[in-house]
Amino acid sequence: MANHLAMAALIEHGDEVLIEQPTYDPLLAIAQYLGAKVKRFPRKFEDGFKIDVEALEKQITGHTRLIVLTNLHNPSSVLVEEATLRKIGELARSVRARVLVDEVYLEALFENAPKSAISLGPEFVATSSLTKGYGLSGLRCGWILADNDAAAQMRKLDDIFGASAPNVMERLSVTAITQLPRIAARAKGMLNANRKTLRAFFDSRDDLDAVQTEFGTTSFPRVRDVDVEPLYLLLTDKYETAVVPGRFFESPQHIRIGMCCEPEKFQRGITNLGCALDELRN
Repeated sequence: MANHLAMAALIEHGDEVLIEQPTYDPLLAIAQYLGAKVKRFPRKFEDGFKIDVEALEKQITGHTRLIVLTNLHNPSSVLVEEATLRKIGELARSVRARVLVDEVYLEALFENAPKSAISLGPEFVATSSLTKGYGLSGLRCGWILADNDAAAQMRKLDDIFGASAPNVMERLSVTAITQLPRIAARAKGMLNANRKTLRAFFDSRDDLDAVQTEFGTTSFPRVRDVDVEPLYLLLTDKYETAVVPGRFFESPQHIRIGMCCEPEKFQRGITNLGCALDELRN
């Protein structure tokens, strides 16, 4: 909803919007729903999912009104460095465009998280929530950081789309925010343990290529020698284990692995993934 409100306030029907590829599919869906002319700029696996600023610059025109990206990158968890964000901001400023940065996974860096992109200039708008870093998706509590005029417009839209949130949800969200250090410590402990397990798993396999990261809650390896759809079905039906097929991120030979669960359960899931890969290869 935060991304919906932000885009609805920042663009008009027919505006040109540049969105990273691959990306979180609802970002594309929102832009298309709002009638934007969508163009893409690459974040290639071969480049470690980093943003190619020169390739982005080639896509920008005088009609560009919004540049959209995720940081940490969804699905790979790769961090966009501040220097890159500054260059993107300069490009946006040159054509009087805005930059929308979905920072929901940035919360998963906890005390090591960099400043929000909003600190880099008024052309930036940032969205986030309690969903990813803190594991509180059921509360549906999020926020938008923007300059005063844009924020006022988004608040008006929120009065239309979400005039009355459930009071219990709002109270629980306020309670959670007062307890974020405790919630973050639990989440950080799980993610550190699961990331260690995942690294060891990748090191043991010759049928997965991965961009290793030091943070985030997801990984997006490329699968060799095995089709992803049969792998997904086998994992689900036989092993009761879930991964996200890469087709949801325009990358059909990849899978997204989430690390947000108890370490014992994650270890079982990773073991099941290895068994399913072996079964299909054999």
